[in-house]
Amino acid sequence: MSKLRLAIVGAGPAGIYAADILLKHERSFDVSIDLFDRLPAPYGLVRYGVAPDHPRIKGIINALREVLDSGDIRVFGNVNYGTDITLDDLKRHYNAVIFATGAIKDADLTIPGIDLDGSYGAADFVSWYDGHPDVPREWPLDAQSVAVIGNGNVALDVARILAKHPQDLVPTEIPDNVHAGLEASPVTDVHVFGRRGPMQVKFTPLELRELGELNDVDMIVYDEDFDYDDASKAAIQSNKQLFVIDKVFSQWRARETGSASRRLHLHFYAKPVEVLGSDGRVSAFRYERTRPDGAGGVVGTGEFREVPVQAVYRAVGYFGSPLDGIPYDERHGVIPNHEGQVLADDNALMPGVYATGWIKRGPVGLIGHTKSDAMETIKHLVKDQGSWWQPAEPDEQAVLDLLQSRGVLFTDLEGWHRLDAHERELGEARGRERIKVVPRDEMVRISRD
Repeated sequence: MSKLRLAIVGAGPAGIYAADILLKHERSFDVSIDLFDRLPAPYGLVRYGVAPDHPRIKGIINALREVLDSGDIRVFGNVNYGTDITLDDLKRHYNAVIFATGAIKDADLTIPGIDLDGSYGAADFVSWYDGHPDVPREWPLDAQSVAVIGNGNVALDVARILAKHPQDLVPTEIPDNVHAGLEASPVTDVHVFGRRGPMQVKFTPLELRELGELNDVDMIVYDEDFDYDDASKAAIQSNKQLFVIDKVFSQWRARETGSASRRLHLHFYAKPVEVLGSDGRVSAFRYERTRPDGAGGVVGTGEFREVPVQAVYRAVGYFGSPLDGIPYDERHGVIPNHEGQVLADDNALMPGVYATGWIKRGPVGLIGHTKSDAMETIKHLVKDQGSWWQPAEPDEQAVLDLLQSRGVLFTDLEGWHRLDAHERELGEARGRERIKVVPRDEMVRISRD
């Protein structure tokens, strides 16, 4: 019976699910899996991309923890692919590699003024409020009025965190520096802009409903956006999620507003045109009013409007990053592949190299898509046994020796358990579930005991 030595680069849901699916897959060989991540802690965007006031979604971590704690997977955190370990290293020690590095950068929005001071990518802001170790500890929260561009769940997360009163975040795992920054924010109005109509949104009913539950925050919607065309009316009748979303909007339209100290505005049919500035800083957001085109899209009306704001957050999607020695599609931000089998520049299959998750298909879909995505990749990995690499040093100890010889301060699963327990103890002392440790060196020190 042969044995598959597999490396997985990326310890978020995509990488962990791929490992779990392989371990449970019907096969004629043994499996040994090493999971690498550039961060000292696992779970990827579940830990560093989900807002701290979303404990239900963070429950996914419990399922991921069960996979890691099964005893069949080794975890190497604080290991950077391309420097600490290379493609040549992987070929020397493994039969194959799966890249599950996700998409962590903001997609571009190419409109004039987007680079003004006070214009930010939502991904960076999310990383800040989630305590990501690789972003600055401070964030400039000095705007009274803010624009958020986008109509997906990330846009609503950003808007909610900006508009929510900081004391209502205290029970969550929000880092202390983030709470202090939000506490000092003078924000009174957050405006969310979507290019299409209310029935073409990308966020979920749960995300929308949560906005209406914010303490001392008025939800402001505009009647002109709810003169539905036939396509929107049909969508409401045929789609349960849109039916619920329409019901929420109807409730908000009937509410009295004006008594709250903060307001969260939802603007639809608003195509971004320009970020206006004064003395190099954001001063307003300019958009073109759109209308339905009858085919699910929109067309411009030629009517332009401006909303005074002092900060702009673009939440128009995430984008993948290139990996050393691996082909990269610059247009789509993914690794070129056929059902997870990585394709070389000449479109031929690269033996031993696979991809899964957002770096494979782009930043779309939820956790369910990640599982089915991983199943597709694992199916090919198992069938490709004849083209696996033949490593010169497959012994499990060889990888440990390699990292130690390079002075890599890697963390392991026991180290994550130590860090996890430490964060929970910090939280328990203050009546909270957890308080995240943010500095990377401190995370590594605690993990390595």
